[in-house]
Amino acid sequence: MRPTIGTLLFALLMLATACRRDAREDIGAEVHRTTPYTLDYPSYFPQPNIPASNPLTQEGITLGRRLYYDTLLSWNGPFQGFACATCHDQDRSFTVPTAGTNVLAHVNLAWSNHFLWNGKVSGTLEDVMRFEVEEFFQVDAAHLNAHPEYPALFQQAFGSSSITNDLVIKALAQWFRRMTSNNSRFDQYMKGEISLTPQEMEGAMIFLSEIGDCFHCHALPLMTDNAFHNIGLSASFSGTDVGRFAITGAPMDMGAFKTPTLRNIALTAPYMHDGRFQTLEEVVDHYSGGVQHSASLDPIMTKPGTITTLGLTPQQKASLISFLHTLTDDTFLNDPELASPF
Repeated sequence: MRPTIGTLLFALLMLATACRRDAREDIGAEVHRTTPYTLDYPSYFPQPNIPASNPLTQEGITLGRRLYYDTLLSWNGPFQGFACATCHDQDRSFTVPTAGTNVLAHVNLAWSNHFLWNGKVSGTLEDVMRFEVEEFFQVDAAHLNAHPEYPALFQQAFGSSSITNDLVIKALAQWFRRMTSNNSRFDQYMKGEISLTPQEMEGAMIFLSEIGDCFHCHALPLMTDNAFHNIGLSASFSGTDVGRFAITGAPMDMGAFKTPTLRNIALTAPYMHDGRFQTLEEVVDHYSGGVQHSASLDPIMTKPGTITTLGLTPQQKASLISFLHTLTDDTFLNDPELASPF
């Protein structure tokens, strides 16, 4: 049977409709297309935790960077006028000196699964960013939606110009994953690019052996085990000094705090959760002979036949500190792509 004119017209109409639909879909795909970003880290680093629901993109990182430095994030909260960067200065490995407390550095958090000194938040960077967005800064997305530029930036990053807290969380999590430090002199030594000095090598041997016992908690290559330890700062505990115990209620968590990374440690004074030590020399002196005993003291802090004594010599202390300085990453500290976009 030969097709009628009506059949042909109907077929042509359906073809034209399909073409228009395909064209609209192509245009929409073009609007929502993002640029994948590959996180750069050495082969001796473990794989970071990047959820499939929030892959790294150049657009997402660019947006997260701007949010990190923008005081608009705190418009409706108790810290109005503050940005993340207010308490996290790139020159000091994204921390700031404080009195009576300490600010953990924003560095290599893509490899963390516990956050804050007592581990109040565990999981992914999205989980801790939810805490920052909803509890700490109390972000009001309405202010971002009313901004002349943010809706377009969210459209580019996530395909939606309607800004929600969930999208703010995703953008910030991407930015934090971008904040990686992996080109210190120690990294360059690990890659076979440079040699360390004899004093630095002696310090490394102290750090990586039972002489100094540092490596148990400050494990290579991240220089943290992302766990919690009572390192003998006090013999009794109250208030915020109870540390991890406030979260778990477990007696052995009394006085335990998250192990901070030692990357860029020479620039992140004061030290310990309460900022009690101003210099690396004071920190090493504590581990060498100042540890205080308590029922929850981490067994790592003791030696057979003793309670708390490492007994490092002045030369060993100096060498250990010399090694700690090799963990300073000038590339990270001066990377213009990590600086404020404003």
